[in-house]
Amino acid sequence: MSDTHPTSLAERLAARFGDTLDISTVRQETTAELAASDLLAVATALRDEPAFRFTELVDLCGIDYLGYGQTEWDTQTISSTGFSRGVEGQAMGRFDWAGRPREADQPRRFASVVHLLSIEGNCRLRLRVFCDDDSLPVVPSLTSVWPGVNWFEREAFDLYGILFDGHPDLRRILTDYGFVGHPFRKDFPLIGNVEVRYDPEQKRVIYEPVSIEPRVLVPRTIRDDADLMQARAEAADHWREN
Repeated sequence: MSDTHPTSLAERLAARFGDTLDISTVRQETTAELAASDLLAVATALRDEPAFRFTELVDLCGIDYLGYGQTEWDTQTISSTGFSRGVEGQAMGRFDWAGRPREADQPRRFASVVHLLSIEGNCRLRLRVFCDDDSLPVVPSLTSVWPGVNWFEREAFDLYGILFDGHPDLRRILTDYGFVGHPFRKDFPLIGNVEVRYDPEQKRVIYEPVSIEPRVLVPRTIRDDADLMQARAEAADHWREN
C-alpha cells in the first residue's frame, strides 16, 4: 500500500466520514465521537462497508459526566500520612448538574458509548454519542443495526435513565419493579434512598429512610504514583546497565 492511502483505522475513518466524526487515539485505542442524528447512518456503514466490517457490537454502556474531573482526595497538598486527611467533599453525589464545580470543561452530562469489533479487520472502535438534553437524555436505538444490543440498551436505560429511541421493548432489566431513580447516576446516593427490614411487632417487612451515613470511599483519579515512577526509573537503570 502506498503512503498516499490511509492505513490506520483513524485515517480510514477520517477519509470516509470527514467532519461527521471527531476522532482521537489514546493509548492505541481509537474513539470516534458523533452526533446522535448521525449515529444510525454511521453505524450501518461501519457494519457493512468492506473497509470496516464492524459486525460485532461487544458492549454498550451509559456515562454520567456529573463528577467528571472532580475528586474528593487532595493528592497534591496533603501529607502522605493518610488519605483521610485529603477529603474535600467535592465529588459525585454532593452536588447536582446545575451546581457542579466548573473546573472541568464538560458541557453535556450523559453519553452512550458503543464498543465495536471487526473480526475481519482485527481492530476495535469506540463510538461516543452525547445526549443533547440533560433533563431527558435520548439517543437512537441500535437494535436495527446490531439486534444483540437490545439488553445493553435496557441496562443503560435502567441504570442511567438514557432513552433509546426506536427500541422495541425499553424497560428496566436489573432493578426491581417500582424502583425510583437510576442508580448509576452520579447524584444517586451510594447508600440508596430506603432500607428494608422485618419488623417483629408489625410482623411484616417495612421500608424506612436509609440510616447509613455517607462516607468517602476510594480516590477516583488517574495519576503517576511515586511507586510507579520509581519502578520505571529502576527499570530504565537496569536496561542501561545491561
